Amino acid sequence: MPTLYEQREDDHPMSNEPPKKSIAAGKVCKKIMADHFYELDEAARTGSRKIAWCTSVGPAELLRGMGFLVYYPENHGAMLGATRMATELIPYANAMGYSPDICSYLTSDVGSFLQGKTPLTKAYNIESVPRPDVLVFNTNQCRDVQDWFAWYARHFGVPLVGVHTHRDIGLIRMYQIKDIAQQIEDLVPQLEAVTGEPFDMDRFKEAVELSRRTSVLWRACLESAGAVPSPWTFFDATIHMGPAVVARGTAEGVSYYEDHLLPELEQRIKDGVAAVEGERHRLYWEGMPIWGKLRPLAEQFASLKTCVVASTYCNSWIFDQLDPADPFESMARAYTELFIARDEAYKEKYIAQCYELFKFDGIVFHDAKTCPNNSNNRYGMPERLGRALGVPTLTINGDLCDLRCYSEEQAKTNIEAFIEQLEE
Repeated sequence: MPTLYEQREDDHPMSNEPPKKSIAAGKVCKKIMADHFYELDEAARTGSRKIAWCTSVGPAELLRGMGFLVYYPENHGAMLGATRMATELIPYANAMGYSPDICSYLTSDVGSFLQGKTPLTKAYNIESVPRPDVLVFNTNQCRDVQDWFAWYARHFGVPLVGVHTHRDIGLIRMYQIKDIAQQIEDLVPQLEAVTGEPFDMDRFKEAVELSRRTSVLWRACLESAGAVPSPWTFFDATIHMGPAVVARGTAEGVSYYEDHLLPELEQRIKDGVAAVEGERHRLYWEGMPIWGKLRPLAEQFASLKTCVVASTYCNSWIFDQLDPADPFESMARAYTELFIARDEAYKEKYIAQCYELFKFDGIVFHDAKTCPNNSNNRYGMPERLGRALGVPTLTINGDLCDLRCYSEEQAKTNIEAFIEQLEE
């Protein structure tokens, strides 16, 4: 979720936008992301606020409602990937005993910490990530996040708490919701011990409502790509999702989408502005972004008059099930209904619904080497969906951060052949 496509030695990492009609709201997005890191850095240096590290789809609303500043290591991992720092740093985590086959967010982030190198330095003149007072995980994504946070908990000697979510879920049952709701509620006394302050239900409900509104607006932004031509692309969305991740539960998150991005996208639709000039083909991206190759991929698809209009990845921060009237149970539902935690049948049905909305004529599956939990091409799904929807599919082998797993030439050739297939 970085606010950059990639970093080169001769340019500022926040200025390397794709060569196309820029989205004016991007300036506001960059400021929100910068303010997020500056606020964390000041709190870490002065001790003015407690800092909680949280997994990207963890219980951020509870943390915000209890007065924590919230830092997301996965956001940092994405920045390491986008700036191409990850590949050189991963081996340092491997030397500590972490396999090169596990999440490259984890290994690049730990390697970054061990070497004292962070993209925050060049982007914001911040020397290091903020020291945590507590680490809070949710295993709805994968096991890796728990082990990742456990390493830092041992290093810093601070509490590690979390939620253990059900996985491979088809029909969600009430016992599952009740279980997760209770686990989230059980975090309260543990977090009170860190803050030294009593839990304030009203402040918690306010954070839940702000997060809900951010989610509703973010969904509307994403669904604007259902217009033909699309006003923006998947590659744009990976950048503009930043506030939906780091600022959910805050007024800034709501304001960004309500006052800036959504009105601009709606105006583009009204004016017939296309993200890809002469849009001929529309694709769906299934899986993780290849953070270090967003720009060349965006450029290649644009040169082929092809717009990647939607993805399951960017939808991961839609939590419109949230309800301040029932905060714990609605949080449990939002975090359990997450796409990544569902079974194959649900995922195929979900993508079929996206087909109706976004009118795409092909699907690109990204097989991310170190992210099996968010690679859905490995058990026949492309073939099944291709037959069911009557659209061709392409699988690209790569990774979210580790570019040693990605052959740019092979991917480029395969994409060109795929678009030729669509032309025919």
